[in-house]
Amino acid sequence: MIHTVLNEVTARIIERSRPRREAYLRRVSDAASNGPVRQALGCANQAHGFAGCGTPDKERLRDGPGPSLAIVTAYNDMLSAHRPYENYPELIRETARAVGGVAMVAGGVPAMCDGVTQGGAGMELSLFSRDVIALATGVALSHNTFDAACFLGICDKIVPGLVIGMLTFGHLPSVLIPAGPMPSGLSNPEKARIRQLYAEGKASRADLLKAEGEAYHAPGTCTFYGTANTNQMLVEVMGLHVPGAAFVQPDTPLREALTRFATRRVLSLTALGDEYLPVGRMIDERSFVNAIVALHATGGSTNHSIHLLPMAAAAGIILTWQDLADLAAITPLLCRIYPNGQADVNHFQAAGGTPFLIRELRDAGLLHADVETVMGRGLDAYVKEPFLEDGALAWRDAPTASGEETVLRPASRPFQPTGGLALLKGNLGHGVVKTSAVAPVRHVIEAPCRVFASQEAVQTAFKAGELHGDMVLVVRFQGPKANGMPELHKLMPPLGVLQDMGFRVALVTDGRLSGASGKVLSAIHVTPEALEGGPLAKLRDGDIVRVDAVKGSLDVLVPQAEWDARTDAVADLTSGHYGTGRELFSPFRHLVGRADHGASIFAFHEEPA
Repeated sequence: MIHTVLNEVTARIIERSRPRREAYLRRVSDAASNGPVRQALGCANQAHGFAGCGTPDKERLRDGPGPSLAIVTAYNDMLSAHRPYENYPELIRETARAVGGVAMVAGGVPAMCDGVTQGGAGMELSLFSRDVIALATGVALSHNTFDAACFLGICDKIVPGLVIGMLTFGHLPSVLIPAGPMPSGLSNPEKARIRQLYAEGKASRADLLKAEGEAYHAPGTCTFYGTANTNQMLVEVMGLHVPGAAFVQPDTPLREALTRFATRRVLSLTALGDEYLPVGRMIDERSFVNAIVALHATGGSTNHSIHLLPMAAAAGIILTWQDLADLAAITPLLCRIYPNGQADVNHFQAAGGTPFLIRELRDAGLLHADVETVMGRGLDAYVKEPFLEDGALAWRDAPTASGEETVLRPASRPFQPTGGLALLKGNLGHGVVKTSAVAPVRHVIEAPCRVFASQEAVQTAFKAGELHGDMVLVVRFQGPKANGMPELHKLMPPLGVLQDMGFRVALVTDGRLSGASGKVLSAIHVTPEALEGGPLAKLRDGDIVRVDAVKGSLDVLVPQAEWDARTDAVADLTSGHYGTGRELFSPFRHLVGRADHGASIFAFHEEPA
């Protein structure tokens, strides 16, 4: 039986979204075609579309009724997660030909790595890159000559951007094809230990670089449960992967078999056959509710409290932070994967992985089981794990018990009763907090604040020994309009040092944290942001700030008359708007919406036609 709150939240999302969703579905229907789309083009247009193909493909596109498959790829060979995609297009082309279709790379999208840009100027382009990826997807598919699409992308902003673009072309059957995580290297606890020793001046840069190189050492996603791997979890639960595809490692026979199967499957869903399933109809309000539940059950990245909103909005669905908070309150935490545990995603996969997780949540009444997926209606296919039997792809039931209950547990024995993502509201605005990796004794912090306008200023103060004692560290002017809302992951080592010294510390910011951040209580994405006159702009050093993740409050304890008399602090941000490409993103900073609307440049909030 479906949980009452799950049904209630879903019903209100459906009702709230009704006008926009209906308008969206009308557009999906209007764009659908009963014949190969390319045949509606003029002869010259069509000729341009196949001029670069080899003879067999050219003949099929010119004369045949077979489907044309768009490949939208985030391949580059600098970034480990996207390196494996180099050979995917040829693999997909071969597979498409074998079933009478043609596959072509329709376009590429950028893929930047937050791990490379952390603490640097490039991080200020990170969140905006999501919307650039959506735009690039639109350009790739704008030729309007394809009958289906597959998307190659895996990391932080890439998958949300691809999904936004995919749902904008909602009349196309679509599938996401992952590449998988790298093999496990240096353990996450050891990596964190050396980072903190470096922050304390007890390890050299050479020690740190050696440790990082041992942790991130091969093609594939980083193995901690940050935004990249949370992406893979969510889209599998949404049915945008073929079952069990999320965490199979790159360059293995099973990974190749899954990629070939995904190609065949999406080609079977075009309007040219009997199973037409456009992605805009396949993905609905229930799909996003399932994704939110999976986010909470796994202790996933806080970045998805921003990403899920514009992803849903692209399909005419309106999500709010309150929806996320209400679902968090009923979702048990079933996973301990770093940073809210010691294991990595390879350990999670070995313990039972997504099939085990989906079955547990479904059977506990915490997932809508009757959703559409690329495999058809229902989640039955997603509670099975893939394997090779005599070289052929097959599926078997997920294990009945977790292989390691320190990593993955059944819903009857969760690590804690809720997933730990909470909404904070108070006189400092509202934001989100993730407590799954924070010790319960630190879920409420009340202390004098220290106020900074940049991550670099915090680092300078810490190295000078100026940060000592209980404190709420406030880092403001880090919102989307100020500087693109960078992740502030470099704050974690010094705060971790202070906390380990016995001080009670917390972070409050209108910026973001990495999906890998954990043990320090952090109120993030605070909105309205300081640049827009948000209350953080009135804070002064020494004000008592209370971050209460139990009651869900975020307040400054200053007499009201004194507070009202204060003027907003200002910050000169112009120097941060140039260099490393930041000058190119000035229009984005002007257009971007609030964090609680998804921090997006897209006007999905406009009234439906």
